[in-house]
Amino acid sequence: MPTSPYFPTYYQGDSGEQDLYQDLVDEQIKLFGSDIYYMPRTILQDYTLDDIVYSKYESQFQIEMLLQNVEGFGDTSEFISKFGLRITDEVKFRVSTRRWDEASAGYNLTVNGRPNEGDLLYFPLTKDLYEIKFVEREQPFYQFGKIQYYTMTAEIYEYGSDDISTGVAEIDEIETTFSSAIKLVMDPGGSGDFTVGEEVVGDEFLAKATATTDGDAVDGITITDSGLHYNSALPPTVTISGGGGNGATATATVSSSGLVTGILITSGGSGYTTAPDVTIDYSPKDNRAEVKSWDSATRDLQVINRTGTFTTAETITGLTSGAKWSPESYDTLNNTNSTYDQNRVIEDSADDIIDWTERNPFGEFGNKTGSF
Repeated sequence: MPTSPYFPTYYQGDSGEQDLYQDLVDEQIKLFGSDIYYMPRTILQDYTLDDIVYSKYESQFQIEMLLQNVEGFGDTSEFISKFGLRITDEVKFRVSTRRWDEASAGYNLTVNGRPNEGDLLYFPLTKDLYEIKFVEREQPFYQFGKIQYYTMTAEIYEYGSDDISTGVAEIDEIETTFSSAIKLVMDPGGSGDFTVGEEVVGDEFLAKATATTDGDAVDGITITDSGLHYNSALPPTVTISGGGGNGATATATVSSSGLVTGILITSGGSGYTTAPDVTIDYSPKDNRAEVKSWDSATRDLQVINRTGTFTTAETITGLTSGAKWSPESYDTLNNTNSTYDQNRVIEDSADDIIDWTERNPFGEFGNKTGSF
Protein backbone atom coordinates (compact mmCIF):
# COMPACT_ATOMS: atom_id res chain seq x y z
CA MET A 1 0.00 0.00 0.00
CA PRO A 2 1.53 3.37 -0.93
CA THR A 3 2.15 6.04 1.73
CA SER A 4 -0.60 8.57 2.42
CA PRO A 5 -0.54 11.60 0.10
CA TYR A 6 -1.90 13.78 2.95
CA PHE A 7 1.28 13.67 5.00
CA PRO A 8 4.74 14.85 3.86
CA THR A 9 7.31 12.23 2.91
CA TYR A 10 10.21 14.75 2.61
CA TYR A 11 11.01 13.78 -0.94
CA GLN A 12 9.53 16.85 -2.62
CA GLY A 13 11.23 19.56 -0.58
CA ASP A 14 8.50 19.71 2.09
CA SER A 15 10.63 20.30 5.21
CA GLY A 16 8.29 22.19 7.53
CA GLU A 17 8.35 19.61 10.32
CA GLN A 18 12.09 19.14 9.88
CA ASP A 19 12.77 22.85 10.35
CA LEU A 20 10.44 23.09 13.34
CA TYR A 21 12.07 20.15 15.09
CA GLN A 22 15.55 21.52 14.28
CA ASP A 23 14.58 24.91 15.73
CA LEU A 24 13.42 23.23 18.95
CA VAL A 25 16.63 21.19 19.21
CA ASP A 26 18.79 24.29 18.67
CA GLU A 27 16.83 26.25 21.26
CA GLN A 28 17.08 23.57 23.95
CA ILE A 29 20.84 23.12 23.46
CA LYS A 30 21.38 26.90 23.60
CA LEU A 31 19.29 27.18 26.79
CA PHE A 32 20.66 24.21 28.72
CA GLY A 33 24.00 23.50 27.06
CA SER A 34 27.57 24.74 27.54
CA ASP A 35 30.10 26.34 25.23
CA ILE A 36 32.57 23.59 24.35
CA TYR A 37 35.90 23.95 22.55
CA TYR A 38 36.15 21.51 19.65
CA MET A 39 39.71 20.65 18.56
CA PRO A 40 40.19 18.84 15.20
CA ARG A 41 43.10 16.42 15.02
CA THR A 42 45.87 16.50 12.42
CA ILE A 43 47.86 13.27 12.24
CA LEU A 44 51.24 12.15 10.96
CA GLN A 45 50.69 8.60 9.77
CA ASP A 46 53.13 5.81 9.00
CA TYR A 47 51.49 4.27 5.96
CA THR A 48 53.94 1.37 5.94
CA LEU A 49 52.72 0.11 9.31
CA ASP A 50 49.35 1.91 9.07
CA ASP A 51 50.05 3.51 12.42
CA ILE A 52 49.53 7.03 13.75
CA VAL A 53 52.93 8.37 14.77
CA TYR A 54 52.03 11.84 15.96
CA SER A 55 48.90 13.94 16.53
CA LYS A 56 48.58 17.72 16.50
CA TYR A 57 45.75 19.94 17.68
CA GLU A 58 46.43 23.38 16.25
CA SER A 59 42.96 24.86 15.85
CA GLN A 60 39.74 25.13 17.83
CA PHE A 61 36.29 26.60 17.65
CA GLN A 62 33.54 27.01 20.21
CA ILE A 63 30.08 25.53 19.84
CA GLU A 64 27.25 24.93 22.28
CA MET A 65 26.69 21.30 23.29
CA LEU A 66 24.30 19.61 25.69
CA LEU A 67 25.79 17.37 28.34
CA GLN A 68 23.47 14.39 27.99
CA ASN A 69 24.82 12.26 30.83
CA VAL A 70 27.98 11.46 32.73
CA GLU A 71 29.14 7.91 33.28
CA GLY A 72 32.21 7.62 35.41
CA PHE A 73 32.09 10.30 38.10
CA GLY A 74 31.14 8.01 40.97
CA ASP A 75 30.89 4.54 39.45
CA THR A 76 33.48 1.87 38.61
CA SER A 77 35.27 3.94 35.97
CA GLU A 78 38.43 3.85 38.09
CA PHE A 79 39.98 0.41 38.21
CA ILE A 80 43.35 -1.26 38.52
CA SER A 81 44.58 -2.81 35.28
CA LYS A 82 47.88 -4.50 34.48
CA PHE A 83 49.15 -1.05 33.53
CA GLY A 84 48.21 0.49 36.89
CA LEU A 85 45.34 2.81 37.84
CA ARG A 86 43.09 3.54 34.87
CA ILE A 87 40.46 6.30 34.85
CA THR A 88 37.88 6.16 32.06
CA ASP A 89 35.46 8.94 33.02
CA GLU A 90 32.97 9.05 30.16
CA VAL A 91 30.57 11.76 29.01
CA LYS A 92 28.03 12.14 26.21
CA PHE A 93 27.49 15.44 24.42
CA ARG A 94 24.83 16.37 21.90
CA VAL A 95 25.36 19.00 19.23
CA SER A 96 22.90 20.36 16.68
CA THR A 97 23.69 19.25 13.13
CA ARG A 98 22.71 22.67 11.77
CA ARG A 99 24.82 24.58 14.29
CA TRP A 100 27.65 22.13 13.70
CA ASP A 101 27.67 22.87 9.97
CA GLU A 102 27.75 26.61 10.70
CA ALA A 103 30.48 26.54 13.35
CA SER A 104 32.79 23.99 11.69
CA ALA A 105 32.84 25.61 8.25
CA GLY A 106 36.43 26.17 7.12
CA TYR A 107 38.04 23.66 9.48
CA ASN A 108 39.80 20.47 8.42
CA LEU A 109 37.18 17.82 9.24
CA THR A 110 38.14 14.64 7.48
CA VAL A 111 34.98 12.51 7.69
CA ASN A 112 32.00 13.94 5.81
CA GLY A 113 32.08 17.18 7.76
CA ARG A 114 30.73 15.56 10.96
CA PRO A 115 32.44 15.30 14.37
CA ASN A 116 35.25 12.78 14.17
CA GLU A 117 36.51 10.09 16.49
CA GLY A 118 39.94 11.10 17.80
CA ASP A 119 39.16 14.82 17.96
CA LEU A 120 39.16 16.52 21.37
CA LEU A 121 36.57 18.41 23.40
CA TYR A 122 37.53 20.86 26.13
CA PHE A 123 34.86 21.26 28.82
CA PRO A 124 35.55 24.59 30.63
CA LEU A 125 33.31 23.64 33.58
CA THR A 126 35.61 20.81 34.70
CA LYS A 127 38.71 22.06 32.80
CA ASP A 128 39.14 18.59 31.30
CA LEU A 129 39.98 17.37 27.83
CA TYR A 130 37.86 14.56 26.40
CA GLU A 131 38.67 12.41 23.38
CA ILE A 132 35.76 11.46 21.15
CA LYS A 133 35.46 7.67 21.00
CA PHE A 134 32.21 7.28 19.05
CA VAL A 135 29.78 9.52 17.17
CA GLU A 136 26.16 8.36 16.97
CA ARG A 137 24.70 9.81 13.78
CA GLU A 138 21.63 7.65 13.13
CA GLN A 139 19.63 8.00 16.32
CA PRO A 140 16.80 8.92 16.43
CA PHE A 141 16.44 7.16 13.12
CA TYR A 142 15.11 9.73 10.63
CA GLN A 143 11.61 9.99 12.10
CA PHE A 144 11.46 13.44 10.49
CA GLY A 145 13.48 12.38 7.47
CA LYS A 146 16.61 14.06 8.79
CA ILE A 147 19.04 13.84 11.70
CA GLN A 148 18.85 16.91 13.96
CA TYR A 149 21.78 16.24 16.30
CA TYR A 150 24.90 14.15 16.79
CA THR A 151 25.62 12.32 20.05
CA MET A 152 29.31 12.05 20.93
CA THR A 153 30.64 9.58 23.48
CA ALA A 154 33.96 10.79 24.90
CA GLU A 155 36.46 9.69 27.55
CA ILE A 156 39.01 11.60 29.59
CA TYR A 157 41.93 12.28 27.26
CA GLU A 158 45.08 10.34 28.14
CA TYR A 159 47.90 12.69 27.23
CA GLY A 160 50.84 11.24 25.32
CA SER A 161 53.28 13.26 23.25
CA ASP A 162 50.75 15.12 21.13
CA ASP A 163 51.20 18.77 20.18
CA ILE A 164 48.48 21.08 21.52
CA SER A 165 48.85 24.64 20.17
CA THR A 166 45.34 26.07 19.89
CA GLY A 167 46.04 29.64 20.99
CA VAL A 168 43.73 29.25 24.01
CA ALA A 169 45.97 29.58 27.08
CA GLU A 170 44.01 27.33 29.44
CA ILE A 171 43.96 24.52 26.85
CA ASP A 172 47.61 24.83 25.80
CA GLU A 173 48.64 24.78 29.48
CA ILE A 174 47.49 21.15 29.64
CA GLU A 175 50.29 20.15 27.27
CA THR A 176 52.90 21.99 29.35
CA THR A 177 51.64 20.40 32.57
CA PHE A 178 51.23 16.80 31.48
CA SER A 179 53.55 16.22 28.51
CA SER A 180 56.62 14.11 29.17
CA ALA A 181 59.52 16.50 29.81
CA ILE A 182 63.27 16.06 30.21
CA LYS A 183 65.88 18.41 31.67
CA LEU A 184 69.09 19.29 29.84
CA VAL A 185 71.90 20.91 31.78
CA MET A 186 73.81 23.17 29.40
CA ASP A 187 77.55 23.76 29.16
CA PRO A 188 78.79 27.20 30.26
CA GLY A 189 79.59 29.65 27.49
CA GLY A 190 76.31 29.65 25.58
CA SER A 191 74.58 32.80 24.41
CA GLY A 192 71.07 34.21 24.74
CA ASP A 193 68.03 33.03 26.66
CA PHE A 194 65.46 30.52 25.43
CA THR A 195 61.81 31.59 25.57
CA VAL A 196 59.00 29.37 26.83
CA GLY A 197 57.04 27.78 23.99
CA GLU A 198 59.60 28.27 21.26
CA GLU A 199 60.99 25.41 19.18
CA VAL A 200 64.63 24.46 19.65
CA VAL A 201 66.65 22.40 17.22
CA GLY A 202 70.02 20.67 17.34
CA ASP A 203 72.61 20.77 14.57
CA GLU A 204 73.76 17.14 14.56
CA PHE A 205 72.96 16.75 10.84
CA LEU A 206 73.11 20.42 9.79
CA ALA A 207 75.06 21.29 6.64
CA LYS A 208 77.45 24.26 6.86
CA ALA A 209 79.20 26.52 4.34
CA THR A 210 81.31 29.69 4.08
CA ALA A 211 81.30 32.50 1.50
CA THR A 212 84.00 34.52 -0.26
CA THR A 213 83.69 37.89 -1.98
CA ASP A 214 85.21 39.53 -5.02
CA GLY A 215 84.97 43.29 -4.84
CA ASP A 216 81.64 43.95 -3.11
CA ALA A 217 79.82 40.82 -4.36
CA VAL A 218 79.69 37.22 -3.22
CA ASP A 219 81.63 35.13 -5.72
CA GLY A 220 81.97 31.72 -4.04
CA ILE A 221 80.46 29.42 -1.43
CA THR A 222 82.36 26.45 -0.03
CA ILE A 223 80.64 23.58 1.78
CA THR A 224 82.44 22.80 5.03
CA ASP A 225 79.96 20.15 6.22
CA SER A 226 77.64 18.28 3.86
CA GLY A 227 75.19 17.42 6.65
CA LEU A 228 72.98 14.36 6.47
CA HIS A 229 69.40 13.18 5.84
CA TYR A 230 68.39 16.00 3.47
CA ASN A 231 65.73 15.44 0.82
CA SER A 232 66.99 15.67 -2.76
CA ALA A 233 63.50 16.56 -4.00
CA LEU A 234 63.16 19.37 -1.44
CA PRO A 235 66.62 20.93 -1.02
CA PRO A 236 67.12 23.23 1.98
CA THR A 237 66.92 27.00 1.75
CA VAL A 238 70.23 28.89 1.70
CA THR A 239 70.34 32.29 3.41
CA ILE A 240 73.18 34.81 2.98
CA SER A 241 73.32 37.54 5.62
CA GLY A 242 75.68 40.09 7.15
CA GLY A 243 78.92 41.31 5.60
CA GLY A 244 77.56 44.84 5.09
CA GLY A 245 75.83 44.09 1.79
CA ASN A 246 72.60 42.63 0.50
CA GLY A 247 70.99 40.89 -2.44
CA ALA A 248 73.12 37.74 -2.57
CA THR A 249 71.10 34.52 -3.10
CA ALA A 250 71.96 30.87 -3.65
CA THR A 251 70.35 27.45 -3.98
CA ALA A 252 71.50 24.06 -2.70
CA THR A 253 71.65 20.71 -4.41
CA VAL A 254 71.28 17.44 -2.51
CA SER A 255 72.52 14.01 -3.50
CA SER A 256 70.40 10.88 -3.44
CA SER A 257 72.19 9.89 -0.23
CA GLY A 258 70.97 13.04 1.56
CA LEU A 259 74.16 15.13 1.46
CA VAL A 260 74.35 18.78 0.40
CA THR A 261 76.80 18.48 -2.48
CA GLY A 262 76.72 21.93 -4.03
CA ILE A 263 75.54 25.52 -3.63
CA LEU A 264 74.87 27.59 -6.73
CA ILE A 265 75.06 31.39 -6.42
CA THR A 266 72.07 32.85 -8.24
CA SER A 267 72.93 36.47 -7.40
CA GLY A 268 76.16 37.90 -6.01
CA GLY A 269 74.49 40.94 -4.50
CA SER A 270 76.45 44.13 -3.77
CA GLY A 271 77.88 46.25 -0.99
CA TYR A 272 79.69 43.49 0.89
CA THR A 273 82.75 44.69 2.79
CA THR A 274 83.46 41.34 4.48
CA ALA A 275 82.46 37.76 3.74
CA PRO A 276 78.81 37.24 4.77
CA ASP A 277 77.45 34.33 6.78
CA VAL A 278 75.88 31.40 4.94
CA THR A 279 73.05 29.56 6.69
CA ILE A 280 71.58 26.29 5.39
CA ASP A 281 68.23 25.11 6.73
CA TYR A 282 68.25 22.32 9.30
CA SER A 283 68.03 18.71 8.23
CA PRO A 284 64.59 17.08 8.61
CA LYS A 285 66.24 14.56 10.95
CA ASP A 286 67.76 17.15 13.30
CA ASN A 287 66.52 16.82 16.87
CA ARG A 288 63.76 19.21 17.88
CA ALA A 289 61.77 20.04 20.99
CA GLU A 290 59.58 22.72 22.59
CA VAL A 291 60.81 24.78 25.54
CA LYS A 292 58.89 24.25 28.77
CA SER A 293 61.23 26.31 30.97
CA TRP A 294 64.68 27.88 30.98
CA ASP A 295 66.76 28.89 34.01
CA SER A 296 69.79 30.92 32.95
CA ALA A 297 71.30 30.81 36.47
CA THR A 298 71.47 27.01 36.63
CA ARG A 299 71.53 26.54 32.82
CA ASP A 300 68.64 24.08 33.13
CA LEU A 301 66.53 23.69 29.98
CA GLN A 302 63.34 21.65 30.24
CA VAL A 303 61.78 20.55 26.94
CA ILE A 304 58.61 18.76 25.83
CA ASN A 305 57.44 17.34 22.49
CA ARG A 306 60.91 16.04 21.79
CA THR A 307 61.72 14.28 18.51
CA GLY A 308 65.03 12.47 18.51
CA THR A 309 67.71 12.45 21.21
CA PHE A 310 70.05 15.41 21.60
CA THR A 311 73.78 14.78 21.88
CA THR A 312 76.40 16.59 23.95
CA ALA A 313 78.37 17.26 20.76
CA GLU A 314 75.76 19.48 19.13
CA THR A 315 74.56 23.05 19.62
CA ILE A 316 70.89 23.65 20.38
CA THR A 317 69.41 26.84 18.90
CA GLY A 318 66.15 28.58 19.77
CA LEU A 319 64.37 29.31 16.50
CA THR A 320 62.66 32.39 17.98
CA SER A 321 65.17 33.69 20.55
CA GLY A 322 68.35 32.75 18.68
CA ALA A 323 69.85 31.41 21.93
CA LYS A 324 72.65 28.87 21.40
CA TRP A 325 73.80 26.37 24.02
CA SER A 326 75.31 22.86 24.05
CA PRO A 327 74.09 20.11 26.40
CA GLU A 328 76.41 19.09 29.19
CA SER A 329 74.22 16.26 30.50
CA TYR A 330 70.64 14.97 30.33
CA ASP A 331 68.60 11.88 31.08
CA THR A 332 65.79 10.90 28.72
CA LEU A 333 64.34 8.49 31.30
CA ASN A 334 63.60 11.12 33.94
CA ASN A 335 60.23 12.74 33.28
CA THR A 336 60.41 16.06 35.14
CA ASN A 337 56.65 16.57 34.75
CA SER A 338 55.91 13.67 37.07
CA THR A 339 56.77 12.98 40.69
CA TYR A 340 55.67 9.36 40.32
CA ASP A 341 57.63 8.07 37.33
CA GLN A 342 60.46 5.77 38.37
CA ASN A 343 61.94 5.02 34.96
CA ARG A 344 65.56 5.61 35.97
CA VAL A 345 65.22 3.57 39.17
CA ILE A 346 63.59 0.70 37.26
CA GLU A 347 66.25 0.83 34.54
CA ASP A 348 69.15 0.78 37.01
CA SER A 349 67.56 -1.92 39.16
CA ALA A 350 66.91 -4.09 36.11
CA ASP A 351 70.51 -3.68 34.95
CA ASP A 352 71.67 -5.05 38.28
CA ILE A 353 69.85 -8.26 37.38
CA ILE A 354 70.32 -8.45 33.59
CA ASP A 355 72.24 -6.07 31.36
CA TRP A 356 69.47 -4.63 29.18
CA THR A 357 71.74 -2.46 27.03
CA GLU A 358 71.53 -2.53 23.23
CA ARG A 359 72.87 -6.08 22.96
CA ASN A 360 71.59 -9.63 22.90
CA PRO A 361 71.20 -10.55 26.60
CA PHE A 362 70.40 -14.21 25.91
CA GLY A 363 73.36 -15.34 23.82
CA GLU A 364 76.73 -14.51 22.37
CA PHE A 365 75.65 -13.33 18.92
CA GLY A 366 76.08 -9.58 18.69
CA ASN A 367 77.76 -9.39 22.09
CA LYS A 368 81.22 -7.94 22.51
CA THR A 369 81.00 -8.16 26.27
CA GLY A 370 79.17 -10.43 28.63
CA SER A 371 75.46 -9.87 29.17
CA PHE A 372 75.17 -11.17 32.71
